[in-house]
Amino acid sequence: MTAPVFVVEEVPAGPEFTLEGPEGRHAVSVKRLNPGEAVVLTDGRGRWADAVVKAAEGKDRLVVSVSGVFEEPAPAVRVTVVQALPKGDRGEVAVETMTETGVDAIVPWQASRCITQWRGDRGAKSLAKWRNTAREAGKQSRRVSFPEVAEALSTKQVAALLAEADLAVVLHEDRDAPSGALATAELPSSGSVVVVVGPEGGVSPEELATFAEAGALPYRLGPSVLRTSTAGTAAVAVLLARTGRWG
Repeated sequence: MTAPVFVVEEVPAGPEFTLEGPEGRHAVSVKRLNPGEAVVLTDGRGRWADAVVKAAEGKDRLVVSVSGVFEEPAPAVRVTVVQALPKGDRGEVAVETMTETGVDAIVPWQASRCITQWRGDRGAKSLAKWRNTAREAGKQSRRVSFPEVAEALSTKQVAALLAEADLAVVLHEDRDAPSGALATAELPSSGSVVVVVGPEGGVSPEELATFAEAGALPYRLGPSVLRTSTAGTAAVAVLLARTGRWG
């Protein structure tokens, strides 16, 4: 079992550090960590420290000794998923599973066929939920670099993002998608891959045309049609396996 991960504002260089606040409370009162157990302290941006528990104080203070500080190298191929807004809590499900799988960035997209609308306070609360989900899923899956969750983008803004990618993909539900299966796409050896996942109602013809103008190609995942909340996770798994990050 790998060591549990806790988030800190700044990774301590050591030799001793006290984890406090919500993270300290979770370590002491929920995980009930004991002296001698290993932990990882990370800033969620790729920097982390290996540490060993020295003592638990009260209900929310964990004293650890730091044995080393490390930096995770940036991936050669960065994978971003543009996720159309699903209904209900399925957005958080998508963020959680994509984070566990290893996605590098998630971009909420207000597609024309989305039933859910992110406006005003509701939009701000929904975005906060997605970001918190990515943080907690990153910890749970023992990541030290959590995916960035961007502000929701319009179709025009998504097209601009696609135009800058080294490979731009729109997942298509048609088993005869013109570009074939994502598993056969020619991937860049370095740079960025951006994958668009449409809503339950599909990507509209107008949106497909806009994305095509930006250089995005339509690919299918397989013979079955996945829900919008699971398609991104499947796509990330395919891409990370092919780029060697799952090797």
